[in-house]
Amino acid sequence: MNTEKHSPPKYFQISREVIGMIQVGKLPPGSPVLSENEIIEKFQVSNTTARKVLHELEKEGWVTRVKGKGTFVKDQTVVRAINRIFGFTKNMVEAGRKPATQLIGFRLHNSDHKQTVNGREFTLKGPYCEIERIRFADGVPLMKETRYISAGLCPDIHRKNLEQSLYGVFAKDYGIHLTEINQMVSAVLLDGGQLKHFNLDKPVPAFRVEGVSFCGKDLIIEMEDSIYRGDMYRFAAKALR
Repeated sequence: MNTEKHSPPKYFQISREVIGMIQVGKLPPGSPVLSENEIIEKFQVSNTTARKVLHELEKEGWVTRVKGKGTFVKDQTVVRAINRIFGFTKNMVEAGRKPATQLIGFRLHNSDHKQTVNGREFTLKGPYCEIERIRFADGVPLMKETRYISAGLCPDIHRKNLEQSLYGVFAKDYGIHLTEINQMVSAVLLDGGQLKHFNLDKPVPAFRVEGVSFCGKDLIIEMEDSIYRGDMYRFAAKALR
């Protein structure tokens, strides 16, 4: 803990440390956090500071207090309905989270891009733009996505602001609205070189989502190959008979 004269208040520094442990999975949802007395003993602070730590964590939505039992890590899991056409940004806003995006790379290709989804091979006609992005909710990286976007339907897409909603870019800049999405979800392990994108130091379960998006009958606008943190995401579907 930084004790220099102009450093942030002690309660704030301690709360950041606890939040960091939650973000990397060291304190999973439902697990108890340090009690007021434990904070006092571990960090050598007053009971007033300890109370401020717990209040700060609760105020920011990281923990919940249960009377007579203690303080526990709040479930930050996001539910995504796979039978609706809407993007990450809208999903996070509806969940009461603050979305953000970091572009980590893009490439232009003249060839076609092929992808198999649910046993069927689809072809995105070239040229296309391949982009890689990290998607965040409340500052926590939840998804690493790779998208392959038709440069024929979306010319100069690589010159747009790619750290905003792509569905918004499609609609606002190109007048394009998605009509159908064909997706496949599989369980994978997030490990190796992928961990750094999620600020993790140990493997966690993950979801791989492969998809094809259409903006008209058999007209493919983009393809997707994304990895979602499995400990912070759930997928839900609704079926009618």
